[in-house]
Amino acid sequence: QVQLVESGGGLVQAGGSLRLSCAASGGTFTFYTMGWFRQVPGKEREFVAAVSWTGGSSYYADSVKGRFTISRDNAKNTVYLEMNSLKPEDTAVYYCNAKGNRVPLVSMPQAPDSGSWGQGTQVTVSS
Repeated sequence: QVQLVESGGGLVQAGGSLRLSCAASGGTFTFYTMGWFRQVPGKEREFVAAVSWTGGSSYYADSVKGRFTISRDNAKNTVYLEMNSLKPEDTAVYYCNAKGNRVPLVSMPQAPDSGSWGQGTQVTVSS
């Protein structure tokens, strides 16, 4: 079972940028499709973005398309989420997710509770 540790969250003004990182250990990184989810108190965890095991394909929620970019560095066992043009509604705890068997990108949001999860990192966007 892969272990995941997120970093890079913080407080930023609306319109600003942040880059989240998720370091993986304890597994074969290229075995996993990687994704980011987010959650605010009282709401269900929401899919944000996913990247294929090669890093060559990605998939985004409509709410972040054009503003966020997911990428991975297989040599460093790390996945990133570059967030630009941040909005107050992007405020949430962001979680890294790994799903094995190189699952298709479109299946990442369909099983929101499956796979391995990090502890989360808080992103707060002030207006």
